[in-house]
Amino acid sequence: QVQLVESGGGLVQAGGSLRLSCAASGRTGSIKTVGWYRQAPGKQRDLVASISSGGTTNYADSVKGRFTISRDNAKNILYLQMNSLKPEDTAIYYCNADLQLYSWSKPVAAWGQGTQVTVSS
Repeated sequence: QVQLVESGGGLVQAGGSLRLSCAASGRTGSIKTVGWYRQAPGKQRDLVASISSGGTTNYADSVKGRFTISRDNAKNILYLQMNSLKPEDTAIYYCNADLQLYSWSKPVAAWGQGTQVTVSS
């Protein structure tokens, strides 16, 4: 069993910063691409940023230049540094990881429980 636990969410004023963390534990196998998604009320869950096992990053256009994704492979921790936050960044942020349990198996997706980020104007 694998667990992804997010932390670091909260309430911040527009223009402020937050740093989200996601710690993976349990039977993680080989952690491939990891990422952050967010879901605002009444909207679908969208990709915010992702980072491959080799360090290649990908960002949604709406967060480019403001958010930075990084990972600590030794500690199995994923980070999202969020700067210049805007009210439209308000959402529940979810950690996602593609896990390959065996060398011959296909990666499977794991999700965290989510952490609330609220940006006030």
